[in-house]
Parts: sequence; structure tokens; C-alpha cells
Amino acid sequence: MALANPPNLNKVGLEKSDYKGRKSTLCAGCGHDSISAQIISVCYDLSIQPTQVAKLSGIGCSSKTPAYFLNQAHGFNTVHGRMPSVATGVTLANRTLIALGVSGDGDTGSIGLGQFKHMVRRNVPMVYIIENNGVYGLTKGQFSATADEGQKLRHAGVNDLPPLDLCMEALVADASFVARSFAGDPKQVQALLRAALSHRGTAVLDIISPCVTFNNHEESTKSYDYGRANAEILQDITFIPAREEITVDYEEGTVTEVKMHDGSTLVLRKLGKDHDVTDRYAALKLLESSAHAHEFITGLIYVNEVRESLPELLNLTETPLAHLTDADLRPPPEALAKIMADLA
Repeated sequence: MALANPPNLNKVGLEKSDYKGRKSTLCAGCGHDSISAQIISVCYDLSIQPTQVAKLSGIGCSSKTPAYFLNQAHGFNTVHGRMPSVATGVTLANRTLIALGVSGDGDTGSIGLGQFKHMVRRNVPMVYIIENNGVYGLTKGQFSATADEGQKLRHAGVNDLPPLDLCMEALVADASFVARSFAGDPKQVQALLRAALSHRGTAVLDIISPCVTFNNHEESTKSYDYGRANAEILQDITFIPAREEITVDYEEGTVTEVKMHDGSTLVLRKLGKDHDVTDRYAALKLLESSAHAHEFITGLIYVNEVRESLPELLNLTETPLAHLTDADLRPPPEALAKIMADLA
């Protein structure tokens, strides 16, 4: 009779600590760290073998986070906005790997928007997480493409441009899985991650993850502006104050208001069972109506389980291309000679 795994080991014989990475260097209270924690929990619970995961990212605070989870996984930190191309190559070269991409609203919505759209239309089999905070946190808080019109930032002024809705962009590009969540709602983030990891095409998960660093009150004498204007600077040192993580717990089909660190309010609406996740037109209408109501819809917005993924569309072999021999990948001289003869 086989003995059961010890209580702290999952089905592949690993502890939860085996799914962790390096210590985070992000600001205390950053929602990105909460998302990393949920990835660790979900992968442990699902008994995913870390060595079967390929972590991919671009540039930005969000793209640093793959260092903080699954330290036994493969990793590729690409250049700014180019992660989808590398992810496409990874999934075509070895379709047995689980591709897990982490990007930000700048990395995806600005420099990488074209790459993002083409990845989605190809239905590359991967989980694509967007850690969305509306600012470039790594380069001192400029507006990103998802910043709300009229949003004010201490250094960037007022944003006069309308925001991009990355869930809408994914839907328009015919994404086969689109969801949105809030970093402070760990239960929902975990549920959506589980669903995304079981999807066989591109699973886009847009997670609102507030930046705790660039939301200081200008009138405060403890603000960065006041300190820089009145202090004698000896070295260029930046101190990031610790913040409490923002968390929420509310029922399906209801609305809740979340108070941000700067005093502003974010309105979240969690989808209920009455929403048909297979109706693409209903999903588009839902996103449009929520934008007009200044609400963030959270939950699974759309899924298409019958659309073929890119490896299926290309009729790739079950054996990963990376595991095939040269004889399997290259036609013999006789075949090339026949082709040339037919062209003569």
C-alpha cells in the first residue's frame, strides 16, 4: 500500500517554499508582490513542476517579479515590450512547457502594444499577466497608456489622454481568454490564475495593482516635494515608506469601493453568474459600460475554449521541436534535389 505524501508536500513532492524565489526589492505594500504570492500558492496547490515552467517578462517593476517566484523554473527577461515574440518562440520550440508571462501596463500598452496584439491574434498558449498600475513605477512615475483621463501625478501633472483598456484590446484582437482582477483580492486572483493555467490558448489576466510610491500628498510636509525643496541633499538617496497592502473581500455580483493610499477611490464590480463568459459581444458591451460608469469589472470576462492555439493551427508534432533530431527537422538531400528538379 502506497504511503500518502506528507501534509506539507504536494503531488510532485515539493513544499510551498520550493515555489518561492528571491526576496522582493519592490516597495513595501506593492500589489505586485501580492500577485507573486498568489502565483506561488496556485502553482503549489496545482502541483505544477517548476522545471516545466518558462517565466517571461519585459521591462518594468512588474517584469522584475519573475525573480520572486518559481526559482527552479526557466526564465527569460526580454527587452522592453518584446516579451510576446520570445514567448511565441518558446511555445513553438517546446510545447510541453507552461509559458507564464508577467508584464506591466507600460510594457504591454505602450511600447509592446503591437507585439501584444499579434500574440493574442495568434492565440499563443501562455498565461499573460498584466500588472496594471497606470504609471511607469520604475522610471519615477510617468503616466502609462492606461492612466485615467484627468489623473493627477505630482511629477507628471495632469493626464489629458484617454486610457487604453487592455482587456478591450485583447477582445478586439480575438483573445480566447480575458479576465481582470485586483491585486488586493487574493481569492479572485487565485481562482483566475487556476483557470488561466488550464486554458490552452492565450489567457490574458489584467490585474489592477496600485503603485504605493507615487501617490503622496503634495501639501504634506513629509512628502518628497517638501523634502527636496527644504533639505540639503548630500547624496541622491530615495526612501520608500512602507504601506499596508490594500485587500478586499466582497461577493459575486456586487460593487465595492476601495480607498487608495492617496485618498482616491477605486470602484470594483465583481461579475456574477448571470454573465455569459462565452458571449464576446456581451463582454465588449460590459467593458464599454463599465468604462462609462468609472468601474473596474473583475472576474472572467470572456473565454473561447474551441479556438485553436498556435501550435495546433500550425499542426506541430506532439514531440517538441526542441527535442527533434536534425534528421527529423531537415529534409534529406534527395528531397531537396527533387524540389529543385520540379522547379527546373
